[in-house]
Amino acid sequence: MTRIIADISVSLDGFITGPDPGPDNGLGAGGEALHTWAFSDAPDDRRILREATARSGAVVLGRRLFDVVDGPSGWDDTTGYGAGEVGKPAFVVVTSSPPKTVRLTDLDWTFITTGLPDAVTAARERAEASSSGSGKDLDVVLMGGGATIGSALDAGLLDTLTLHLAPVVLGAGTPLFTGGAPRTLVQRSVTSTSTATHLTYDVL
Repeated sequence: MTRIIADISVSLDGFITGPDPGPDNGLGAGGEALHTWAFSDAPDDRRILREATARSGAVVLGRRLFDVVDGPSGWDDTTGYGAGEVGKPAFVVVTSSPPKTVRLTDLDWTFITTGLPDAVTAARERAEASSSGSGKDLDVVLMGGGATIGSALDAGLLDTLTLHLAPVVLGAGTPLFTGGAPRTLVQRSVTSTSTATHLTYDVL
């Protein structure tokens, strides 16, 4: 069965970027420390990254995050989603209007202008189609940004929330949670490494 999973790195004080993020500095000042685990050689870090990307049938992201990853300082062959791990999934972007051009033309982009629920539905269809072709269950992964994940949680769209808690205090930046409806989470797994504490919750 296709699950809807939010998967994001966060600081100890709850930020998913450092201060002053922008198209040329998507993680903000000091924000690179949030993703140290993703470039680690530690066996558990590598396993978690490998398993997360292997299960991704489609990936949902917001427009601001798309502008960062598709910008001139964004993704390349070494830093893109699941780089060096598995085949590239389909990407679904929530936006008010599609971009005029796309730099990363080797990726499969779909732009949804009718809201997050429709984007999740489109991503589920892509993931289920990929599941049928591969013979294994694949999931929809919401990679961010924070507003997209927060909105999905508030709307009851998520089955699972995975946080990679980095041992850093950023002091300011983009918060992951900014309020919203209460949600009950059930802790499913915890893996601690030198670079992060990887937490997975089922969302009730």
